[in-house]
Amino acid sequence: MVYLQLFLEFFKTGLFAIGGGLATLPFLKQIALRHTWYSVSQLTDMIAVSESTPGPIGINMSTYAGFHAAGVPGAIVSTLSLVLPSYLIILIVSHFMEKFKDSPLVNHVFYGIRPATAGLIAGAMFEVFLMSLFDISAFQTSGSVMDLIRILPIVVYLAALLCVIKLPKIHPIVFIIIGAVLGIVLEL
Repeated sequence: MVYLQLFLEFFKTGLFAIGGGLATLPFLKQIALRHTWYSVSQLTDMIAVSESTPGPIGINMSTYAGFHAAGVPGAIVSTLSLVLPSYLIILIVSHFMEKFKDSPLVNHVFYGIRPATAGLIAGAMFEVFLMSLFDISAFQTSGSVMDLIRILPIVVYLAALLCVIKLPKIHPIVFIIIGAVLGIVLEL
């Protein structure tokens, strides 16, 4: 039964998360809320790990969730089910693309998909931003604004933003490594 649940959840994610890894985040959050395979806070940690390691976020999360739910077979099922829709769609599109590549209708469909994808990614980024810089659960418990604001992560974020703006020639991997070290040392 767990294999079927993994397959259906991640197949659906792969089918509707047009735009790649970050577009899967809203779906991955919903999976975290519906199942015990990983928590929303683990999703936040996994985003950080996925952004600094090779591979798309969706693939990494599906593998993690599948492994957590059902070991290696679960990891395989969830990962393949996430990739399967893209594979099938590419097969179908490549078969018909040559025939319809100059069709105004096809061009309009692809034109319409772009803002939807940008919206999914922007929404996911905003949620990650909120989870990283604000502790909503602590605020709900205490009611204190000081419990809501996570000062140290905000300071680190603003310092990193300033460095990225003022030092554009430094390779992004340097910022990723510095962020990872700060996360470990400061336990962010």
